[in-house]
Amino acid sequence: MLYGIAAATAALLCTAVLAAALRLPAQRAHILDRRRQRPLPLLGGLAVVAVTCLVAGMGEWTRVAPLGDGVAELLMAAAAVAGLGLVADVWRLRARVLVAGTVVAAACVVPYDETGVPGGLLAVGWIVLATLAFKGLDHADGLAGTVGVVTAFGAGACAAAEVMDGLAVLLSVVAAALTGFLMHNWHPARIGLGACGSLFTGFVLSSAVVFTRAGYDIGPSAAVVFCLGAVAVADALLVVLARGVARRPLLRRGPDHLAHRLRRLGLTPQGSVVLLGAGSFSSVLVGVLVHTGWTGGQAVLWVAGGVVVAVLALLLIPVPQGRRSASTQVSGHLRVRNG
Repeated sequence: MLYGIAAATAALLCTAVLAAALRLPAQRAHILDRRRQRPLPLLGGLAVVAVTCLVAGMGEWTRVAPLGDGVAELLMAAAAVAGLGLVADVWRLRARVLVAGTVVAAACVVPYDETGVPGGLLAVGWIVLATLAFKGLDHADGLAGTVGVVTAFGAGACAAAEVMDGLAVLLSVVAAALTGFLMHNWHPARIGLGACGSLFTGFVLSSAVVFTRAGYDIGPSAAVVFCLGAVAVADALLVVLARGVARRPLLRRGPDHLAHRLRRLGLTPQGSVVLLGAGSFSSVLVGVLVHTGWTGGQAVLWVAGGVVVAVLALLLIPVPQGRRSASTQVSGHLRVRNG
């Protein structure tokens, strides 16, 4: 308990300091994002990854807080995915490369002895989809960090209920690191998460949920993992439907995400993040209650219904046409990556 508190505190402070220190190198190297026509240094995700790996690794190395079976491998795989994301932040990298790398990493961490091969393949698919969906949340200041913190606490509660102390400590460190990062990422952001941090966070969270549900029936497990990733799923579903209806290429970026459409309803950037954070808290709470048996699985239907209603309602909001949308990610010598 005491080590967990100390580790989380250290992660929060170190990430806040390191993220601030990485702003200038990112500017000088032109590793930049553009949010609402203002340049934003990336490498905030690198701070989250480095501090999380350092703090969790120290606990494992000193055996003060060993991560447990498979969790150290999970962290190493997540770091590898983060490295791939860092390459994408600095240089142009095709989406298929990110997908392939995430698939390989996910296939290496799934506990097949508990899930079985069919369940393991489904788990790999979920980890990949959830990781990429979480990356899509990095389209607005503070959104990915806020949802990540809420989800990390929820997944940590599930891990604690399963007496997976090492995994619970890792998730608390991730939550603390993201909180330290949010000190610089709340609107108007001074540094961005980037593909490095968003892929790392999404991979750790989705893999952790798979670990906590390993050995349970697939149906209830799918309900729990859906609740813990509901906001990311809703965002990805909205983007797919919006671009499909408009007959635009799926990988062509545009202002189709949740926060984009909420802002067109009149919400401020901060207000849209607060609203989506509250939605994430509600869905994660349902997932934790279902996992721990405090409520029945039928509660998940309320979350699913909320996702469907929100996506369909936001889908009706028109997207501005006839002009290039504001880029939400620019990196590698001011390279524009819209959406």
